[in-house]
Amino acid sequence: MTTDNKWPRAAELLTHDLSPIGLIDIPAHETSISKTNAWQTPAAIRESLNRYSSHSMDSGQLQFIQDLGAIQDPDKNEAHAIEELRAVQNKLLIALGGDNSITYAVAMARLKNLQNSGVITLDAHHDLREGVSNGSPIRRLIDSGVDPKNIVQIGINSFSNSTYYSNLAKDYGITVISRDEIASTGIELACEKALKQLGHCSEIHVDLDVDVCDRSAVPACPASAPGGISAYELRIAARKLIQNPKVVSCDITEIDASQDSADGRTVRLGALLVLEAVAGFGLRGD
Repeated sequence: MTTDNKWPRAAELLTHDLSPIGLIDIPAHETSISKTNAWQTPAAIRESLNRYSSHSMDSGQLQFIQDLGAIQDPDKNEAHAIEELRAVQNKLLIALGGDNSITYAVAMARLKNLQNSGVITLDAHHDLREGVSNGSPIRRLIDSGVDPKNIVQIGINSFSNSTYYSNLAKDYGITVISRDEIASTGIELACEKALKQLGHCSEIHVDLDVDVCDRSAVPACPASAPGGISAYELRIAARKLIQNPKVVSCDITEIDASQDSADGRTVRLGALLVLEAVAGFGLRGD
């Protein structure tokens, strides 16, 4: 890549100095329902940051991001991972997965009062399975004390969930904004609806499960399907949601870098989600 000191690359935002924003790798993959090499993804996303600039059309030059390194063996040492994450002092923590199982650890660590905290997922799936896997983080958070009425799921898609789990989400009182509703109202209104629903919450965690996107945009997401939301819509959602000062953490999950297309489009989207999150933080009024 050519060098131009007037065109700083986004990777140069990473620093070991203190910053309100922290970035941490959580390469979980062993409990995934389908075999995945998602442990390779955090490093791939970091490398892909070199392809982008550090300038946002909305918030200007992005601020620096504190590089918090990686959680070691998060699958085998989840309790230890939660303790490590609880020690993080940044106002916003961005966690790079790994599979969607990391949502449980990050939310458990960052939400101080579970009963008065909210969770917003961008996901094609409800993730309400029993046990420990990338299909169960929302069920586990509910079992641990998160009020299901403080959970909003954006992008839930037809033929990506069973009738049983769809009914379970209704029984829990989870707010579901379906893929069809997004097509009718737009992603920005969907995000506004989610934030309004959680307006009473003290803190919010945002789960960016990239398989919510159309498969043509994210071939490295094993569970993505044709007809999901666009990559642009997911970028807009990340920026708009994280602009809200109640959001204390977000995760970027379900990308298997080893399965990406030759042009690396899924990993590149993961890198852009990091940057949109930072841009959203820069637009806060706090």
